[in-house]
Amino acid sequence: MANPFDLHSVLLAKHAQHVVLVHFPIALFMAGVAFDLLSRGKRCSPLASAAYLNLTCAAVAVIPTFVTGVLAWQFALEGKTLKGLLLMHLLAGWCTMLLVWISWWTHWRARKSQSFTLPAYRVPIELLGAGAIALTAHLGGFLTGVNL
Repeated sequence: MANPFDLHSVLLAKHAQHVVLVHFPIALFMAGVAFDLLSRGKRCSPLASAAYLNLTCAAVAVIPTFVTGVLAWQFALEGKTLKGLLLMHLLAGWCTMLLVWISWWTHWRARKSQSFTLPAYRVPIELLGAGAIALTAHLGGFLTGVNL
């Protein structure tokens, strides 16, 4: 039995970092979308500020999550060509990362403008991002055996 306090096995596992990090951008983005929908795009709403903060943190947290996913592919599979669920998970993860960044960018651009009006097209993008996160997580669950 492995020692749960062995730092070598914890920090240098072939894919453990991705499995741990993935929860942060998921929770931050979903909370940001929820706060944004509840704020209804009002300028001085504390919920709009909470949405922006959550989306900013999600945009930052999605980078190491994606990088550790690619590293897990390189280390665990030794860079073999992806196919099937792994390929779909990688493509869904890439689309998710893009949608998270686009969602954050729309909020950032609105804050930089003088009027601070959030564009109406942000809601479908955020909902599409939430769906992409759900799909990516679902595929990842099958890859780790959680959904079996």
